[in-house]
Amino acid sequence: MSKQSARYRHLAKLLAFVIGISLALPITGCNTPEERPANPDRLIRIGTMATEDMLPYWLAEQDKMFTAYELKAEVITFQSAQELSTAFAAGEIDMAMTDAMVAVSLVAGGTPLQILWVTLGMSADEGRFGILANPNRGIDSLEDLAGVPVAIGSNTIAEYTFDRLMLAAGVPAEDIAYEEVMKVPVRYEMLVNNQVAAAALPASLLYLGEQNGMVLVADDLKGENISQTIMVARSDFLESVSDTDAIYRLQQVWNDATFLINDNPRRYQTLLAEKAQLPAEIADSYPMQVYPPATRPPAWMIDDVINWMDQKGYLTAPVSYDQVSGDLTRITE
Repeated sequence: MSKQSARYRHLAKLLAFVIGISLALPITGCNTPEERPANPDRLIRIGTMATEDMLPYWLAEQDKMFTAYELKAEVITFQSAQELSTAFAAGEIDMAMTDAMVAVSLVAGGTPLQILWVTLGMSADEGRFGILANPNRGIDSLEDLAGVPVAIGSNTIAEYTFDRLMLAAGVPAEDIAYEEVMKVPVRYEMLVNNQVAAAALPASLLYLGEQNGMVLVADDLKGENISQTIMVARSDFLESVSDTDAIYRLQQVWNDATFLINDNPRRYQTLLAEKAQLPAEIADSYPMQVYPPATRPPAWMIDDVINWMDQKGYLTAPVSYDQVSGDLTRITE
């Protein structure tokens, strides 16, 4: 069976449970449309980075799917994770597509939130992250990177993925070395220019690098996925819509959009290239993702990130995750 066929078999299994998932997902303020009216005048501000993970909501915005569900929503794109986090903490956006590291850091810093669903990463073939090496360095395996500084951004999904891949390959923690390069495009350029031996990168730059002769050392497309992105919402926003079915409708918009994309992915290639700001040379050939329906992340996904952040010294306060409610909670003594 081809990889594409396997992906669509996986999709078919997911779609078979969409209705069950939608009904079972315990999201604050989530009720059926017949029970409580929506408030179409309440603007819902959803923040994101320019990344493929947000394609379903970009499609929803383009095709007025929010309006069809009597929602008024705006997708706002930020140029850096720091800008996105600052806007979320300040209440300038109500929801955000981000990763578990950012979400945990926000809660530890005093911004209560709830995890709504996984945007990419329910299975290993979603949301690719990995390590590229410059071909002039003679690096072909993770073992070759023992003691070699790899360009990463600290306390990011790239560092987390790199650590997990290295440990799974049997490289001792003391032999995992880093070179701090926070800006992802700069990290890629340094790799191409042989200023660093290797770099931890997201899917689009992994693909671009492979097309330009960089060596793929490893990625996270096998086993349990270790690089999830998630949709989160501020707790005060959830409280403000607790008497409506807004979250339910937002979830249904996401599911409808993922169904359309998965059914005919190439139809949305141009939209993805534009919104995710893909380099022109890969805009037409970049592999499209299979997007999962809205499903709360299991406890192990978030707990492992929390434990990793604690071990790294990135937590400013202890945080716990409740899979049933989706609440991330700052623990106070």
